[in-house]
Amino acid sequence: MNIPELNEHGNVAFATASTIVGAISQFYEHLAPWLLLGLVLVLVDLRFGMAAARVRGEPIRPSRACRRTVNKIIDYLCWVTVAEVMSRTFGVNLGVPIVSLSTLFLVYGIEINSCVNNYLEYKGVTSKRFNIFKFLSRKQVIDAEDMMEDNITEQKQK
Repeated sequence: MNIPELNEHGNVAFATASTIVGAISQFYEHLAPWLLLGLVLVLVDLRFGMAAARVRGEPIRPSRACRRTVNKIIDYLCWVTVAEVMSRTFGVNLGVPIVSLSTLFLVYGIEINSCVNNYLEYKGVTSKRFNIFKFLSRKQVIDAEDMMEDNITEQKQK
């Protein structure tokens, strides 16, 4: 089998691709911890979500679980990208990337709530719901019991 040599068009395409990949990697370089945190949270949520579904007696379909997990990973990549763009847009004027950090804390806080609530459901605690935003809004130090919300009214509505 003969491998054709790269002509001048191949060199231009290679140089263009290298430039684009370099710019993208530079854009995401300092965002690696946020992307890693998102990946870990998605995998933890998958694990405890499947365990909670087993407790509820629901069938687990691997294709649906994989599709939803990949969708979440792509969503987190999009959220981190939006946060970085907002940081570069508004962070320059404010001097602090408060807009992008707020966005990431909101998105990751929602995922932490999902992970903990799936874990609680897996362990059989259905009368309480975890809310990290309630915890963060308090000024004094609180214990874990105060972070839980009663879920009795939600269960009666179902």
